[in-house]
Amino acid sequence: MDKNIAVLTSGTDAPGMNAAIRAVVRTILSNGSRVWGVYDGYRGLVDDNMEELSSISVADIIQRGGTFLGTSFCKRWYTKEGRQTAYENLKKRDIDALIVIGGDGSLRGAEEFARETGFPVIGIPATIENDIWGTDYAIGCDTAANTILEAINKIRDTAAAHHRIFILEVMGNKYGWLATYTAVAGGGNMVIVPDDEYDQEKVVAQAKKLHDEGKTYLVILASEGVGDMQSLAKELQEKTGVSTRLTTLGLVQRGGSPTANDRVFASILGEQAALAAISGLYGIVFGLDRGKIVSVDLRDAVTNKKVYPEDLKHLAEIISY
Repeated sequence: MDKNIAVLTSGTDAPGMNAAIRAVVRTILSNGSRVWGVYDGYRGLVDDNMEELSSISVADIIQRGGTFLGTSFCKRWYTKEGRQTAYENLKKRDIDALIVIGGDGSLRGAEEFARETGFPVIGIPATIENDIWGTDYAIGCDTAANTILEAINKIRDTAAAHHRIFILEVMGNKYGWLATYTAVAGGGNMVIVPDDEYDQEKVVAQAKKLHDEGKTYLVILASEGVGDMQSLAKELQEKTGVSTRLTTLGLVQRGGSPTANDRVFASILGEQAALAAISGLYGIVFGLDRGKIVSVDLRDAVTNKKVYPEDLKHLAEIISY
């Protein structure tokens, strides 16, 4: 039976969202069903801002960062009345299922909506922080990591030339995957993440030890959720006598044309979510586990905390000397 499927992107944007939307739309159309694009995330559901999409609607978007459907943070969505309005808007268009592409907050909203209304929902993880439980990969994390890596390469040139310590603060409010992953890839000398108890004196002592052992410059990767890195930079300079600088990458990490990995993996997850919606499977999130496609329960994905990759941090520490 032909179905009507809606798709939206929610929360913060992530490179590769457009690739996922494109795969969702074209997979649904190729199976003889109809697909609706919801504009500006959950706000679009509440405002009934959606339209039917065609194959042409998603042409020339796979190489673009961001999301052509738009995204937002909608206060009304966090009220029962707002979610009920969204439900009624979906039902009046005879929409059978909703595909939500987003991060932890977006998937939490999707889970609450599904639990409250019984509406079929399928999730696709999309967050550069890669903090969704049950999947090794979230859309956008590879592009963000490569953006950080480019910054590390440039900062190392300056650090080496001036014999300085650089602290590079990257995104990761609660989960330190980005800092850890890019420390390994970029040769970072130390990693500071919110997953560990932060001890500023210990960090200073380790930096001084590395400098005393012959390191003429240091690059330290720090997640934004750790604490006051300006204070750390000041103390490092005072205790080591080495000129220390803090660089905060900020929102530049979210933008840019997605990498090949983000385009391909987002397309794979988009196809799987579309096929699930058509088949009547819902209440799940699709992801990747050691390269294989997996589906996890939506509630599990939002209630379990992803385990920090201690082995990756250990590797970063070993090969940084």
